[in-house]
Amino acid sequence: MKEKASIGKILPVMFGFFVMGFVDVVGIATNYVKHDFALSDTVANILPAMVFLWFLVFSVPTGLLMNKIGRKNTVLLSMFITFLAMLVPLISYNFTIVLLAFALLGIGNTIIQVALNPLLTNVVAGDKLASSLTLGQFVKAIAAFLGPIIASFAAVSLGNWKLIFPLYAGITIISTIWLWSTSIKKEVQEGNNVSIVSCFGLLKDRYILAFFIGILLVVGIDVGLNVTIPKYLMERCSISLEQAGLGISLYFVARTVGTFLGALILAKYAPGKIFKYSVSLGILGFIGMLFSSNLVLLSIFIFIVGFACANLFSIIFSYALKRQPERANEVSGLMIMGVSGGAIALFLGMVSDAVGTQIGGIVVLLLCLLYFFYLGRLFTKTDAN
Repeated sequence: MKEKASIGKILPVMFGFFVMGFVDVVGIATNYVKHDFALSDTVANILPAMVFLWFLVFSVPTGLLMNKIGRKNTVLLSMFITFLAMLVPLISYNFTIVLLAFALLGIGNTIIQVALNPLLTNVVAGDKLASSLTLGQFVKAIAAFLGPIIASFAAVSLGNWKLIFPLYAGITIISTIWLWSTSIKKEVQEGNNVSIVSCFGLLKDRYILAFFIGILLVVGIDVGLNVTIPKYLMERCSISLEQAGLGISLYFVARTVGTFLGALILAKYAPGKIFKYSVSLGILGFIGMLFSSNLVLLSIFIFIVGFACANLFSIIFSYALKRQPERANEVSGLMIMGVSGGAIALFLGMVSDAVGTQIGGIVVLLLCLLYFFYLGRLFTKTDAN
C-alpha cells in the first residue's frame, strides 16, 4: 500500500541511501590496507570480495525476510549491523579484523540495498520510480565521493585514516533514529507461499535474467573502478596514494553530478534512451583512460566514465521492479544478489598481477560495459509494450 508522498516521509528514506554509500569506502580502504600490510593486489582485493560476496548469500533471504517483518524494520536491522561494522576496526587493527569488519559491512549493505529500494516505492508514485531511485543513488554517491576525501584528510592531518569509522558510526545512529521515528504504513505482504525456490524461479523470465546479469556487471564496473583507479593513477602518473585516492573522489563527484541530472532528466524522458546514450559515453571514457598517461587527461576520462555510469544501476533496477511489481520484494532480493558482482575486484587483482599492469583490469571493465548494448535493446522492447 503506497502512502501519499510527503517530504517528511521521503527524507529519512533518502538519508538511508547515504548510509548505503558507506560501502564504497572499501575502495580507498583496500588501498590503505594494502599499503599498511604490504599486500599483493590479489590478497588486498579479498577485501572488496569479502564485502560483495555476501550479496550472493543474503540478498534472496532478505527479500523473504521483508515479507515477515516489513521493509522498514528490515532497513533498521541493516543499519544496526552497519553500526557494528564501523566499531570493529576501532577494537584492533590487523588483516583478520579488517576482513571481519568488511564482512559485517557487506551483510549490512546487502540488507539495506534489498529493503531500501522497495521501501521507496511505499512513499513515491510508480511513474516517479526511476527518477526517485536515481535520486537515491545521487545521495549514495555523495557519501561515496566524500569517503576518500575524509580518509585522506584523516590520514594526512590526523595521522589515522581509520578515524572515518567512528564518524560513519555516528551518522548511522542518526539515520536509524530518524527512520525509526517516521511513520510509514506497513506494506501489503506478497503472500506466505514465497520461497527461495520461487524467487529464483523469476530467472525463467528472460527479461529478469538479463536485468540480473546487468546488475552483476554494473556493480562490478563500479567497484572495479573504485578499487583500480588509485592504483591505475599511481602506475600511469607516478603519484602518491594520497593523491591517487582523490581520483576515486573525482569518479564519485562525476557519479554525483550524473545522478543529480539523471533524477531530473529521467522524470521527463524514457529511461531506455538515456541508458543507451550513457553506455556509449562510458565506452568512449574507458577508451580514453586506456590511451592516456597525462594526469589531467586521465582525470577528464575518469569523470566521463563516472558520469556515464551514474544512472545505469537505477534504470536497470526500475525496469526489473516494473516487470513484476506484484513480486517487488522477491525481485529486489534477486536484483540485489547481483550486487555480488562487486567481487569482480578479486578477479581484477588477479588479472593485474598476471599481466603486470593495471591496464588489464581496465580492459576487463570495458568488456563488461559492452553487454549493456544488448540490455538497451530489451529496454526498447519493454517501452514499446
